[in-house]
Amino acid sequence: MTTISAALVKELRDKTGAGMMDCKTALTETNGDIEAAVDWLRKKGLSKAAKKSGRIAADGLIGIVAKGHVGAVVEVNSETDFVARNDQFQSIVREITGLAVAANGDLAKLLAASYPGTSNTVDAHVKEAVATIGENLSVRRTTAIAVKDGVVADYVHSRVADGLGKIGVLVALESAGDEPALFELGRMIAMHVAAASPIALDAASVPADVMAREKAILEDKNQGKKPEMMEKIIAGGLKAYAKENCLLEQTYIHDQSKTVAQAVKEAEGKVGAPIKVAGFVRYALGEGIDKKEEDFAAEVAKVVSGQR
Repeated sequence: MTTISAALVKELRDKTGAGMMDCKTALTETNGDIEAAVDWLRKKGLSKAAKKSGRIAADGLIGIVAKGHVGAVVEVNSETDFVARNDQFQSIVREITGLAVAANGDLAKLLAASYPGTSNTVDAHVKEAVATIGENLSVRRTTAIAVKDGVVADYVHSRVADGLGKIGVLVALESAGDEPALFELGRMIAMHVAAASPIALDAASVPADVMAREKAILEDKNQGKKPEMMEKIIAGGLKAYAKENCLLEQTYIHDQSKTVAQAVKEAEGKVGAPIKVAGFVRYALGEGIDKKEEDFAAEVAKVVSGQR
């Protein structure tokens, strides 16, 4: 059996851009013949996929599913909107989304799940699809949400197909009331979340570092004010920040005369029971992706090359 040296693996990697493990496998299969190994990788589609792996996938689709008390959302990225409109890509996103509830927000578990109708994992199937579709693809993130009693409602903005679009929102409502009426309310609140983009459910849910940053900004803007005045300014400023950015305190887009919390309270009569907004999830396509961000590029490369 031919010994495969690290230098030989590196040479093949430099030549093809394929992953280290794929290069080692190719060289082992071809007894160390580097040109034959290049052809082996090309036949497997691995060389083409690896060359795509350094490119940032910042377009794509959000996939969303809600089933009674549970729901999940997934972001699958492509490089261009052209591919996002491709039937094959949409089918991939739809199948992956269908597995997301069982993964319960665990990306590694979702990538390791069996892709429907194949012997591949989701990770492996996406890797193969890179070669056939011709662009880098990445399952970037997933979140699941559930309630014991009540509903999880969904909404897709900029919809391209059932459950697929550019913004996906889930809203969880806890209640023993009428489920169809609850779902209708949840869908309306989900539309609000898509439009208003709240960062937290209420002021208590805003991350401490975010509130600390807002406080520092207020202090900097009001330097020189008397301590008692500064205290009032900061309190008022943080309250205004919460009203603008926290779901329950935001002005309800469907009725500007009330807050979301007031709209929920009023809906209790129709639902026939108290309602609690237990949580929400909002995914906007490409949110947080810096196209020059090396960490994300490295993560994509790991997924595509099979190193994850």
